[in-house]
Amino acid sequence: MKNTKWYIEETTENEILLHSLREIIYSGNSPYQRIEVIKTGNLGKCLYLDGKMQSSEMDEFIYHEALVHPAMFLCNSPKVILIAGGGEGATVREVLKHPVKEVVMVDLDEEVINVSKKFLPEWNSSAFNDPRVKLVIDDARAYIDRMKDYFDVIIIDLPEPTEGGPAYLLYTKEFYRKIYEALKKDGIMVTQAASTSINNLFVFVSIIRTIKEIFPYVKPYIANIPSFFAPWGFALASKLINPEHVDFKEKLSHFDEKLRFLDFDAYTSMFSLPKHIKKAIEEGGVVIRDDSPLSFY
Repeated sequence: MKNTKWYIEETTENEILLHSLREIIYSGNSPYQRIEVIKTGNLGKCLYLDGKMQSSEMDEFIYHEALVHPAMFLCNSPKVILIAGGGEGATVREVLKHPVKEVVMVDLDEEVINVSKKFLPEWNSSAFNDPRVKLVIDDARAYIDRMKDYFDVIIIDLPEPTEGGPAYLLYTKEFYRKIYEALKKDGIMVTQAASTSINNLFVFVSIIRTIKEIFPYVKPYIANIPSFFAPWGFALASKLINPEHVDFKEKLSHFDEKLRFLDFDAYTSMFSLPKHIKKAIEEGGVVIRDDSPLSFY
């Protein structure tokens, strides 16, 4: 322990995480954020943006399978997909496991994509080379605002909302309204929705409350992501389809060999929220708006 070097991650103003640091593979700044790829002792290679863990070699498959597949299974015919963010390429990789026709990935920071291609090729598994994938370097909000009634599924894989950060206005009621309008009449949205740690529930609950202002069907769920050191929240939203009426067990059965984490038991566990979180969703949070955005910390 004496000679161990540590990477310090400030998760909130009240807590930090320490990761043993074996190697700094890349460290640099884009016009939008600090980008780091490091090798840790227990999680392998990890991508950090502005000092926050985005994904690790050891468990990224858990996060990305949890994010992508419930939305894809809920959609009746997921052919045209939008991914907002997802610079590592793993979200695209998971989407391409479905018989899609077009995948548009919109990311503001091209440098994250370039760094990921060079230092984290395992994440995308050549997904960027698939002819169905269209990469757009643009602000996700500006791009979505130009699209109407086009996408079957929109997947929001963006960093947490932090003051001054590139995703600060991508968790607001106004932004979710733009997503609603960009989706087809039976379209589906899913977003990562921050930590559901018992001492840090406010952002997650507020995201859920805000989405409910726009979408008639909203289904929050949680997956345990070891590299995040906290259970992590997601929100599934639908314009027309009630998730309660979809046979996910049947749909998952056809993907058994394609997935490492998600099966019906895992799916059932993710959507079985503990009592204190259900109560927090019912009673807490605020509606996030453009004129009163919410910072993760």
